[in-house]
Amino acid sequence: MRPILVMLHRWCGLFIALFLFTAGLTGAIISWDHELDEWLNPHLFDAQSQGPSQDPLQLVDTLEARDPRLQVSFMSLALEPGHALNIFVDPRVDPATGKAYELGFNQLGIDPVTAQVQGQREWGVISLSRENLLPFLYKLHYSLHIPDGFGIELGVLLFGIVAIVWCLDCLVALWLSFPNWRSWRKSLAFRWRQGGYKLNFDLHRSGGVWIWLLLLIMAVTSVSMNLGNQVVRPLVERFSTLTPSPFASRTPVTLDEQVVPQIDRREAIAIAAAEAKRLGWQAPPGGLFLSAEFGVYGVGFYAPGEDHGDAGLGNPWIYVDSRSGELAGAHVPGSGSAGDIFLQAQFPLHSGRIIGLPGRILVSLLGLAVAGLSLTGLVIWAKKRRSRVLSARRQGAAQLVQ
Repeated sequence: MRPILVMLHRWCGLFIALFLFTAGLTGAIISWDHELDEWLNPHLFDAQSQGPSQDPLQLVDTLEARDPRLQVSFMSLALEPGHALNIFVDPRVDPATGKAYELGFNQLGIDPVTAQVQGQREWGVISLSRENLLPFLYKLHYSLHIPDGFGIELGVLLFGIVAIVWCLDCLVALWLSFPNWRSWRKSLAFRWRQGGYKLNFDLHRSGGVWIWLLLLIMAVTSVSMNLGNQVVRPLVERFSTLTPSPFASRTPVTLDEQVVPQIDRREAIAIAAAEAKRLGWQAPPGGLFLSAEFGVYGVGFYAPGEDHGDAGLGNPWIYVDSRSGELAGAHVPGSGSAGDIFLQAQFPLHSGRIIGLPGRILVSLLGLAVAGLSLTGLVIWAKKRRSRVLSARRQGAAQLVQ
C-alpha cells in the first residue's frame, strides 16, 4: 500500500507544484491587493479636486450620458472622504453590429466633484505596468491568464482541477508522514543543524504536517473558488438544502446577448432597501452591481469603507431581477442551512478575512509556505530521480563488465 501512495504523492505533487508555487506567491501579495493597488494608482482611487462631492448615482448618470457605449456594472453608493468614485463598466451592444462595443477598459476612477474620468484601465489585462500589476497578479493567482476557449474559462477550470488534486494529495501526504506510531516525532521535527538535503526533506514533510489543516482548508476553498457551481454546490446539496441563488439557477449569456434592464438602478435600490427594512437590517445600501449576463441587480448593505467585507462572513446582498423588478434572492451571511453557511464561508476562509487583519496576515504567510513546500518537493524529487538515474547507470555498467 505504501509504495502506491508514495507514487501517487510523487505524481500529484509534480502535477500541482508549479501551479501552487505561483498561486502561493501571488496569494501572499494579493491578500493586500486593495491597499497596494490604491498606493500604486492614486489616479484611480484618490479624488483630484477639492469641493463638495456629487451624488454617486448622479456621477454614473453623467458618465453613461457622456459615453452611451458603456453601462456601469459595479459602483459604490457612498463616497469616502478624499476618494474617487471607483466603478466597473460593461459594454452595451452596438445596434449596428449586434455585438458588444470594444471599450478597451472596464474600470474607471471618477472625480467626485467634477464627474470627469481621472483614470481608467482594463482590469486583468496581461501587463506588469504599475497600473495593471495588482489585477495581473490577482488573475494570475486563479487562472494563470490562460485564454478562454469553447465558451469555458479554461484557466479557472484547470486551477479547479489542480485544487481537487491538491485535496487528494493533502490526505495522501498526511498518511505518508506517519508510517507508524513509533516514528511520529520525526514527522514533527526539523534537522536544523544537519542542513542540506535532510533539512530540505524536513521542511517539506514536517513543515507540511505542522500546517496541514490550514493547507487542507486552502485546498478545499480553492475548489470552491474555481468550481463552485460545477462541483461544490451540487456536492453540498446532497447533504444540505441550499437557498436558491440566481447565479446557480440561471444560465448566463454573453455580453453580445446581454439582458437589457427594464428597471433602472434607482428602482432596484428602492426595491432592495424595502426588503432590507422588512428584514430589520440597519446598514445602508453601500454598493450596487448589474450582471448583464444573468439579468440581476445586486444591492449590498454596508457602511462606507466596508465594501471589502474584511471580517466575518462578509456583507449581506439582496438580488433583484433586472427585467421584472422582482426579488431574485439574497445573500445573508450567517443565516440559512448548514450548507448555506458552509458556502458563505469559502471566500472568507480562503482570503483569511473571516478573522479580519490577523487572518490576512496568516494567509500571506501561508502563501509563502505553499510556495516553499512546492519548491522543497521539487528538490526532493530531483534528488531522488538523480539517484535512480545514477543507480541505473551503475547497474548497466556492471552488467557490461560481466
